[in-house]
Amino acid sequence: MTDATHTQLTLKYRPMAFADVIGQEHVVRTLKNAIASNHVANAYLFIGPRGIGKTTLSRIFAKALNCLHEENPGEIEPCAHCRNCEDIAAGRSIDVIELDAASHNKVEDVKPIIEDIQFKPTASKYKIFIIDECHMLSNAAWNSLLKTLEEPPPFVKFVFATTEGDKVLATIVSRCQRFDLRRILTKDIVSRLKYICGKEGIDAEDDALLAIARGAEGGMRDALSSLDQLISFKGSKITEEDALGVFGLVSRTSLENLASAILKGDDAGILEAIDAFDSAGKNMRRVSAELLSHFRNLVVLKALGPKSKSLEATEEQIAVLQAQAQGVDAGRIFKICDLLAQTEDKLRYVLSVRTTLEMSLLRAGRIASTATIEELMRAVRELKAAAPAPQAPARDSAPVPPPPPAASDAHRKEILDDPVVNSIIDAVPGASLSDIREKRK
Repeated sequence: MTDATHTQLTLKYRPMAFADVIGQEHVVRTLKNAIASNHVANAYLFIGPRGIGKTTLSRIFAKALNCLHEENPGEIEPCAHCRNCEDIAAGRSIDVIELDAASHNKVEDVKPIIEDIQFKPTASKYKIFIIDECHMLSNAAWNSLLKTLEEPPPFVKFVFATTEGDKVLATIVSRCQRFDLRRILTKDIVSRLKYICGKEGIDAEDDALLAIARGAEGGMRDALSSLDQLISFKGSKITEEDALGVFGLVSRTSLENLASAILKGDDAGILEAIDAFDSAGKNMRRVSAELLSHFRNLVVLKALGPKSKSLEATEEQIAVLQAQAQGVDAGRIFKICDLLAQTEDKLRYVLSVRTTLEMSLLRAGRIASTATIEELMRAVRELKAAAPAPQAPARDSAPVPPPPPAASDAHRKEILDDPVVNSIIDAVPGASLSDIREKRK
């Protein structure tokens, strides 16, 4: 019997070089240029949400600084084969020390670093200290590091990583080069998952990978953990239903159909969709968040077009967004996004989550289908521009009575001259034409 130990995908496919890092090009470019120009700072601070590569990037940077480059002297990328690279990757390098500040956050935990700084590295060019979750360090621990950070020996470098940059002391931030790492785009996560599935011999539907990427919320580590869980649950063939069932997500087509119902003002379609989600045990707060993301993509597409890098969508999603954007005013989408953002905040505190979401989506449908004050005023201006100019009667001839106006002219004159219409427009922003007719009665 063969004893095969399973290696988690998060460890097996962890980036080993700058070229493997996804979604953090701005940080990678700066670090590589600093190494190439020999302008490496004393300390670096990586800030960003979980699972986007802060600790991984710290280790790659440490390898790049201490790599022996036996095969390609002068190369910036770590070779991953020399003794230093292998030791750093395995966590056994005596010149690259990692500290988890979540569990070692006192002055006593920092003192060994201060004492160790005075000794030169044993087998490397630099002695590098990587402190993860550094916001957990106590003020006393930070204060003990202040002088060392400002004037460290030339062979010492610090790399700090944290998910909560606002909790790091300003005096520390001022002594570091700060990098804000971004959430990884959904399409980039899907692309990486496809690559890994190909390597592992996993047959996964595109919509299944998209569901995993949506659930990861920009974190590659979360996405790989979810994929690993699905492989354990379903084996080598994964469908969208499998991903939705395990993680409680809503299918892409269901979400897009709900967005279409909102844009059409289809109350029945909205209520039926919410009932189906609730019956299937879907998380209503998650539905609200994903709807907001969908309409945000719709705003980006309307403003920047389908090729924009800010568009967090796959090719299939972009095709649906383009169809939905036809004939929809951007101002309406802005208002829907604003309403959904307010709803997402409300859902954290209300008891009846479903009812609150239903009422909000029905209001969103009204926003999408009701004439706005801007549209009414634009129609009035167009009618005024199209109205013929009055002609003065001749001096020596008797005034000729004007011909009776046509039906369209009479309707135009009624809109332009009726004080009730104008008072409704002034008093009720967003009043529809049906509202105006009802008021006039």
